[in-house]
Amino acid sequence: MLTCIIRYHIDPTRKEQFTQYARNWGQAIPRCGADLIGYFAPHEGSSTLAYGIYNIPSLAEYEAYRGRLSIDPLGRENYEFARSERFILREDRTFLKLASAPLGKGK
Repeated sequence: MLTCIIRYHIDPTRKEQFTQYARNWGQAIPRCGADLIGYFAPHEGSSTLAYGIYNIPSLAEYEAYRGRLSIDPLGRENYEFARSERFILREDRTFLKLASAPLGKGK
């Protein structure tokens, strides 16, 4: 299992747009096959960093998921919303593997 962490640099004056974007992904991402952990918007500290986090079984499944997301009606609408509103200044994806045992699971 891989965890994809998307780090967004957003326009701090457009947090409401990012929140709507996150809500839309909250519907589209699970429908297209990824296990969404959540989207996180700035609250305290940095006013420009936000995150989207989800699990996916493999990089091959990630590619298939991205294909489904690109043709999903809400997914396409959300991509266009972000492009037209320009509240995302930059985004970076990192794929991580769990390196520790989950809490309460062995040593």
